[in-house]
Amino acid sequence: MGVSLSDLFASTEELKEINSFDKSIMEKVSLMESLNEEEKQTIYIMLDAFIGKRKLKDALQNVLHDVK
Repeated sequence: MGVSLSDLFASTEELKEINSFDKSIMEKVSLMESLNEEEKQTIYIMLDAFIGKRKLKDALQNVLHDVK
């Protein structure tokens, strides 16, 4: 097609505001790469907490379901 990947993804438009709620997960991960290490660690800790909470909730629901 005569178009390089960099041409497809290059943008001359500066981002003014990023609404991460509207971004896909891969776009969010890409944006996270620009954060410093402390900020990344904070995000990882929060993700681990939410994932751990979900796993615990699912496990408890399974136990309660098995008891019935």
